[in-house]
Amino acid sequence: MSAVELVHGSARATVALEGAEARAWSVGGRDLLWPGDAAIWNEISPILYPVVGWTRDGARVGGKPYALGLHGFARFETFAVAASGPDFVRLTLADSERTRAVYPFAFALAMEYRLGDDALAVAIEVANPGDAVAPYACGLHPGFRWPLAGAGRDGAFVRFEQPERDTVPAIAPGGLIGRGVKRVALNGRDLPLSDALFANDAVCFLDCTSRSLAFHDASGASIAMDFPGFRHAALWTRPGAPFLCLEAWTGYSDPEGFAGDLFEKPSMLTLQPGERARHEARFVFRAAPSL
Repeated sequence: MSAVELVHGSARATVALEGAEARAWSVGGRDLLWPGDAAIWNEISPILYPVVGWTRDGARVGGKPYALGLHGFARFETFAVAASGPDFVRLTLADSERTRAVYPFAFALAMEYRLGDDALAVAIEVANPGDAVAPYACGLHPGFRWPLAGAGRDGAFVRFEQPERDTVPAIAPGGLIGRGVKRVALNGRDLPLSDALFANDAVCFLDCTSRSLAFHDASGASIAMDFPGFRHAALWTRPGAPFLCLEAWTGYSDPEGFAGDLFEKPSMLTLQPGERARHEARFVFRAAPSL
């Protein structure tokens, strides 16, 4: 078995064991996740762990360098099915010799997916079974079809639950958080989407006020992301590409010039031996209103 199929009424989802990645989600026959394209972006909804974003020349722990790359390694590992039902699956991953070569900590990682009539709930659970404090960050990175329906890409926007700052970090070379900021054209709580918005990589709302946002397609259809278990949100696409990523993060890339230890990396969380933490989000689809 390479994937688990979830069914709830007219909703369907496919979750791969490789990376515990949701590869498909549909409601009433409408496909919502983008299918991936190696020529544009060959992932669909990768899981980010044990770091989010880039590390500057790898990570450092106790003065020793580790080749911990973009978004960590969880999306490349094969998970095991710990529990499943018609509309639910829990997948698990434990540390190994391979993971300890780039991240020298014990961990027990679980991904849970629960399918509803119009929603896909996702949870990341992290536990520390070791005898030393362990730093980590995690995140969700699903790419949704843009456009969701046949109205084209123009006219789409993201609406935040709360007013947000109209400046976001500039992205420095190497995907690092730059020292400067860039202004985004927020109209109240709404951010119009355009290729120009993503000309310099992702748009990152760090320590945002909102714990919910919604991508509104020009057709009137929408996908909301409720992310009570995460501090940061980001939007990303490649200019001209037919997808939009709605991302929820507990951490983010190294700042420009950062040379500290992994424990000193901004926004990293820590788990004491025997401790566990859970981070939940929920994606909800709304069809375009009937005329």
